Parts: sequence; structure tokens; C-alpha cells
Amino acid sequence: MPSRAPTATTNEPESPRQPLSLAARAAIATGFVLAGFLGLVGLTLSQANKERALSALHDRLQNYVIAYITNTDVNRYGKLLPPSSDTLPDPNFLRPGSGLYAVAVGDHGFHWESSSSIGRDFSFLKPLEPGQGEFVGPIDTRMGRLYYYSYGVAWDTDEKKSVRLTMTVAQTEEQFEGESAAYRRTLVIWLSILGVMLIVLQLLLLRWSLTPLRKVASDMARVEHGDSERLDSQYPMELTGLTERINAFITNEREQRTRYRHTLADLAHSLKTPLAVIRSQLESSTGDETSRRNGVLMQVRRMDELVAYQLSRAATSGRQTFASAVPIASHAEDLVQSLEKVHAVKNVLCEFDIEDGAVFYGEQGDLLELMGNLLENAFKWAAHRVLLVVRMQPQPGRQRPGLQMSVEDDGPGIAPDKIEKVLQRGVRGDERVQGHGIGLSIVQDIVHAYNGELVVDRSQEFGGARFTVTLAAS
Repeated sequence: MPSRAPTATTNEPESPRQPLSLAARAAIATGFVLAGFLGLVGLTLSQANKERALSALHDRLQNYVIAYITNTDVNRYGKLLPPSSDTLPDPNFLRPGSGLYAVAVGDHGFHWESSSSIGRDFSFLKPLEPGQGEFVGPIDTRMGRLYYYSYGVAWDTDEKKSVRLTMTVAQTEEQFEGESAAYRRTLVIWLSILGVMLIVLQLLLLRWSLTPLRKVASDMARVEHGDSERLDSQYPMELTGLTERINAFITNEREQRTRYRHTLADLAHSLKTPLAVIRSQLESSTGDETSRRNGVLMQVRRMDELVAYQLSRAATSGRQTFASAVPIASHAEDLVQSLEKVHAVKNVLCEFDIEDGAVFYGEQGDLLELMGNLLENAFKWAAHRVLLVVRMQPQPGRQRPGLQMSVEDDGPGIAPDKIEKVLQRGVRGDERVQGHGIGLSIVQDIVHAYNGELVVDRSQEFGGARFTVTLAAS
């Protein structure tokens, strides 16, 4: 018989533990805090009850001692007369082993014990001076642990002699602790009931408090399924910032997707005419070879410009909810240094007026495209001078300030009747390449992607064109 092939064992990675929900975290934390709080309350109340019980025990034993002393007398011969059994302050003094004992020790060997003290050893007791009281306990004795109160008195006889007596009343610790234990049991029961009620109430409050978060999750699911375009419910103030940023993120993602789709459509449409011309040139048998080649090269150059323009449009990221701050001054210096080399023949001087700490909230590539195309256009048309002005525009209630960037030159400027044509929107990509070139079209697309505004007018200082870009605060 062939042996059975060994089975391969695969060490599959263990799935990560599911993190606890917010409700579970809050319930566990609340449970620990509540247990600690109720435990501290229980200890405090138990200690307070013990101190109260000790004070009550002291008063009770003291009253017993006073009652016995009141019923004790001295005859005319100076002999102490013990109290009668009819005047005992508590019946437990008559019951042997009851845990409540009375002992009196006096001059001339006087010793008296209550019926409950028969067979008990009170040799540890010491006589006290008249008027001296003492509450002691718990102490270890042969009878167990005891609390006792002793008081010393003195009687004056007819013979002007003083007879001393020390009266002591004792109680076992078991009897005292029995009362305290009953109180502690009752306290534990009621605190446990209170703790359970508070935990249930806390769970109900948590469920009610987390309802807005569940609403956000439900609305997000509706957006994912296409049933809604955005989070449009009313949320508490603490969640408003979160939901607004989620809506901004959703809007940005849809705009980006729409921009890609339109870019592809525009690119396909823009390439139709050049391709048709190339095809016609290649298929035509008329004309010399040089003119046909020049026509094809011209159309290929135009196609290259169209592809570059549409790719720049598609790469524009637009306003982002979680964009980082890109410093403007350093990038402006790098761009100007490059442009000064390209236009060295014109000897153009570019001046900066950039606010300290000015930043652009978006992709670095968008900033370079926006500022680079504006500066390149200014260098192209300027006679000798270009000015770049950048200002931050903070707005109350907004976390990120707005931005205003303007580029001026001393060139011929743009005629007022042509400004509207330069800034018009909705024109096909191949049509927009005409006029001032691809650069301004890319600027318009970037400004539109960031929900900004582009204004073209005449520079008051230089007399040429001034391009002003304003991006709103967010």
C-alpha cells in the first residue's frame, strides 16, 4: 500500500483583533471609574460608621458605668455596698457569657462582678484616680478582644475617710463587629444596586450620545450606494467640522473625476482635426514633398502642444481638504532665476513683494504651474520690469486663510475688448490654445479647480498687464 502523502500545513496569519467600539471603550472606562468611585464611597461610609459606632459604644459604656456608680453606696463603717440586681441598666449583665460585663474594684479588697462576668478574668484592670475616666479597646485578653470603659470615684465617710472605687464596663469586639458587619452588608448591597443602575443609565446615555456618529455612518453608506450626493443631515456642533470636510473631500473627488473625463474628451476632440489634416497630407498626391512635410510637422507640433496642455489640466489636483502648506517665496525665486536666464537678452528685472510666511494650500505642482505660467507670460511681454505681489487673506471662522497673487509687467498690456475673450470659459481645448497661448489656459484651469478667480486689468504702476489670482479662505 502506498503511504499517505503528508499534508501541507500553512501558517496563515492571524486576523487582527477587531478594535473595541467607542461604546465599549466608554462603557469599560466608565465601569472602572464607577467601581473605584463606589468603592471609595463605601470605604468612606464604612469608616465613618465605624467611628460613629465607636463613639456610640463609648457613650453607652460610660452610661452603664454612671448607672452602676449611682447605685453603689458606702455604709457608715466605710464598706462599699454593691448595686442590687434590680437596678441593672441592661438585662445582659445577668446572663453569663453575654459579652457585656461589669466589674468594680475598691479599697479594702472590695471586688464585685456582674452575673455575666462569672468565670471571667479581669486581672488586667487597674484602679484609677477619682475623676479619671478611660476608654480602651480593642485589647487582647483571655476572653478575647474587648472594649471597656473605666471610671474612678471616691466617697467620703462620716469618719472623714475617703473610699475609692473603680467601676469598669466591658463589651466583646464580636458584638461590636457584628453590628458593623450588618451595616457593611447593607451598604454593599445598596451600592451594588446603585452601580448597576448607573451602568445601565450610562449605556443608555452612550447610545443616545453616539446616535449622530451612527447617522454619519448611515449617510456615508447612502453616499457610497449612490442614494445621496453628500452628507446633508443636521449634525451636532462637534461633528460639523468633520462632516463639512468629508463633503469637501467628496466634492473634490468628484470634480477630479469629472476633470479627468472632460480632459480625455477634450483631448480626443482636439486631436481629430490635426490627425485629419495629417491623413489628408499623407494621402494627397498633389504638391511637393517639402510642403507636405512642413504641414505634417506643423500639425504634429500643434498636437504636442495640445497633449501637453490637456495633461497639465488633468494633473491639476484642485482644492484639497487636507492639503499641506507650500511656501511661496523660495519657489518664486527659483522660477525667476530660470526665467531670467531664458530671457537674458531682454534684461528683465523681476521684483518681489511677498508677505512673510505666505503659503499655498495645495499641491506644489499646481503652485509651480500657476505662478510659473503667470511669470513666463509677464517675462514674454514685459519691456524691462515685472512685479510679483503675494498677500495672505485670513478670514474669521476659517482655518486656512485665502491667497491673492498678482503679476504685473510694463509691456503693451491687453486691450479691454480682448480681456473677456482671454477669460472666457467653456471653450474647447484646441480653441483655447489660440490667443495668448497654452499658459493662460492652464492658469484658468488651476484657478477654477481651486474655486478661485482670475482678473486681468491694467497695471497702475507699470502700465502693462496685471493678472490677479484670488483663492478664497477655507
